[in-house]
Amino acid sequence: MNLDLTGKTALVCGSTQGIGLASAVELALLGANVTLVARNEEKLGEAVEDLDTSMGQLHRYVVADFADHENVKEAIHNYLRLCPEVHILVNNTGGPSGGPIIDAEPDQFLKTFQMHVINNQFLAQAVVPFMKKAGYGRIVNIISTSVKQPIIGLGVSNTIRGAVASWSKTLSLELGQFGITSNNVLPGYTETARLDAVLEMRSKSQDKSKEEVAKELQSAIPIRRFSEAKEVAAAVAFLCSPAAGSISGVSLAVDGGRTESM
Repeated sequence: MNLDLTGKTALVCGSTQGIGLASAVELALLGANVTLVARNEEKLGEAVEDLDTSMGQLHRYVVADFADHENVKEAIHNYLRLCPEVHILVNNTGGPSGGPIIDAEPDQFLKTFQMHVINNQFLAQAVVPFMKKAGYGRIVNIISTSVKQPIIGLGVSNTIRGAVASWSKTLSLELGQFGITSNNVLPGYTETARLDAVLEMRSKSQDKSKEEVAKELQSAIPIRRFSEAKEVAAAVAFLCSPAAGSISGVSLAVDGGRTESM
């Protein structure tokens, strides 16, 4: 199986913690040059130092705040002027605050759409020309199992994640002829800061301890535990590899078997 990413350059968003960072780690272990993208420069500097360099990889970082679209555009344009080569794009942005969809204000939808769909669109437009030139491209969007089964209490997130999945599928239809694939990885309940926030929210709304809420959620997962970030990252890295060249337009759940196959 060809998992070798030596000589490939990956742009990984939201990559100072959680699944984003774990994905960057896995891609570096496969030989990729990894550029981390996030808003906290201190954490970026720490994260980039921890990436594998045993195969001569050169890792970088870009400071960009995905809540500010113009900031993202400027930061990425500046990066690409200096480093005009990208083979892999991993889109990963933190989700909005939770709550019932009926209580959500229109502005919440607009801001979240901007952070996810519009930023993803800009990044794809910025890097796809380089992928076409190389005859190799991988776009992987880390979204959520809510694409297949909406999660109670995450109304805005459910809506926008679905839009990203549809956007990605459309890309796969348009770009496949150029050797570029577009796929989604759908994490279930994964040991990250985001999960901790969800547990805290449910703990308060249900008047239960976080431990009780966690046990109830785990009981509905066939493997009876939450996933680890590195397990989700392994799926991301595989989809970025040469071995996954004919896998495109899919939404792959990495959730311990909780959601039904669709």
